[in-house]
Amino acid sequence: MGTKVKVKKVINQVGKRKTAIARVTVKEGKGTVRINKKPLELLEPEVVRTKISEPLFIASEHPDVAGDIGSIEMDVEVRGGGFMGQAEAARTAIARGLVDWTGNEGLKDIYLEYDRSLLVSDVRQKEPKKFGAKGARAHRQKSYR
Repeated sequence: MGTKVKVKKVINQVGKRKTAIARVTVKEGKGTVRINKKPLELLEPEVVRTKISEPLFIASEHPDVAGDIGSIEMDVEVRGGGFMGQAEAARTAIARGLVDWTGNEGLKDIYLEYDRSLLVSDVRQKEPKKFGAKGARAHRQKSYR
């Protein structure tokens, strides 16, 4: 009756930007980060790779959290939107996952000070096109002569 069951800690988080939605699963592992089952190091273009790795870099600079990052595994699944919207959604999900995993308020404050969008999803959406017009705001010019 004295058997202990080791419970694995798993954290799920979500990040959104425009129509892109990223879901991250954080668990113990070898320190790998995969975006849509592809390692972060192989992600193209380079701008996207740097954007997504920002929260990881900031966390590695933080003295209380730096040791934990090497022992966690992150699987990010991103759907919808364009490649930059997906990158922004993924970085938000990763940052939220790291804050949840570590439970460190200092890391949360650093993220908020650096860039609020690391923890707060962007709720802005495209305005719908109007009837009889070319777009959301663009209309045909009216001529009286």
